[in-house]
Amino acid sequence: MKKIYVFLLALAHNICFSQNKQILYNFTSIPQSLLVNPGADVSYKYFFGIPVLSGISANVGSSSFSAYDLFADNGVDFNDKVRNVVNKSSGKDKIYTNQQLELFSGGFRIGGEGSRSYLSFGGYQEFDFLMYVPKDMAILALDGNRDYIGKSFDLGDINLRAEILSVFHIGFHKKMNEKFVLGGRIKLYSSGANANSTKNSGFIYTTNGTADENIYYQYISSNLELQTSGLASFTKDEYDGNITDDLIHNTFFNGSLGLGFDAGFTYYYKKNLQFTASIIDVGFIRHTKDIETLTYKGSYEYNGVNPSFEFTDEPENVLDDFDKAIPRDTLYSKYTTWRPVKFNTSVEYSFGESRFEDDECSCKTPSERLYVNAIGAQFFAMTMPKGPFVAFTAFYKRRLFRKLELKTTYTADSFSYTNIGLGVAGTLGKVNMYLLVDNVLEYSDITKANSMAFQLGVNFVLQDSD
Repeated sequence: MKKIYVFLLALAHNICFSQNKQILYNFTSIPQSLLVNPGADVSYKYFFGIPVLSGISANVGSSSFSAYDLFADNGVDFNDKVRNVVNKSSGKDKIYTNQQLELFSGGFRIGGEGSRSYLSFGGYQEFDFLMYVPKDMAILALDGNRDYIGKSFDLGDINLRAEILSVFHIGFHKKMNEKFVLGGRIKLYSSGANANSTKNSGFIYTTNGTADENIYYQYISSNLELQTSGLASFTKDEYDGNITDDLIHNTFFNGSLGLGFDAGFTYYYKKNLQFTASIIDVGFIRHTKDIETLTYKGSYEYNGVNPSFEFTDEPENVLDDFDKAIPRDTLYSKYTTWRPVKFNTSVEYSFGESRFEDDECSCKTPSERLYVNAIGAQFFAMTMPKGPFVAFTAFYKRRLFRKLELKTTYTADSFSYTNIGLGVAGTLGKVNMYLLVDNVLEYSDITKANSMAFQLGVNFVLQDSD
């Protein structure tokens, strides 16, 4: 199990993703905008994505430090850099990762030529990771407790979850009338691997036991739990398979299953004033495959010359020392996890009507006239164990041609207050392409960036002729 901790911690310090897709949201020139709002006003006769290439997204960030803080060639000792990062972080700072790769997707109109009902479907692979910075445990691992006599180290700082899964979905949306579009989606989750440790508590406390400063009193109270599925077999000494192949097999063909749904709408208060909202990933996964739960529960009390729970000399043996202090139990009970629920809402005002030379309609609101400009604001929130992650976005959209549109965004969240994003989407013939890039101001030196993101994809589309 130590290998799992090492893997997760190494991953967390190298990549971090945010699941807010503010550039994609309500960018209805892109069919994949249905994934963040199934009630988006997207209308095609049909579309289908090029397998594996229709939706690729990666977002990198950290709320308390950048790669430059750790790896800058500035003459500062690496251990001191790590201490500086730990000291300026708090237990509320988080490292969140989400990566998605769309495997296949498509959609088509149902109900005849005049119908306003559409069916969409698809499947994608997803990776989620969330870890709050365990500041107290990092200090204890780096420096021990010698200089922190009288301080209580909070074991509740250990808070993480990670999962790799596949998602298969089918959605339906309909334009009820000229003002209202309503949509929903049903999802089947298949979890290939999960690690969940979000309900921990306890403390480590050391003080002088008497007036003699060489006598110490130490008390440890622990209530730690790590639930895993799809991982236990990889840690066994007798395992001789290929982890990558087995993980892919578990994710798509032999995973723990769950269900979920998305819902959303678009409402036109006026022709050029719209409101949208969506709720994504309301669902759960029941973990039943290759399950193992490790618990460290109990208490430990020591009174003597030297506390026996000491990290200073051998920080790599933290778990071994903790095993001696608190007994470890292994359980094999099934458990349930809930998906992180995402909520989006926006308001958009369009202006500057213009008639383009060609008469083909774009995928936006069917009309002979299109608005050239749009401005608006978006709010995003996502559930997390220590409180929701929220982001506010202001945006501007500009239609250069009937089938070429730009979108720029400014986003403020706990990762950055200077996040400028840029997106472009266009259709050439029946080929729809898009590229969305976040935090473009940081590309001059990405090592100093607290967050980075991009999304791209290619689809085939057949648009309505009206």
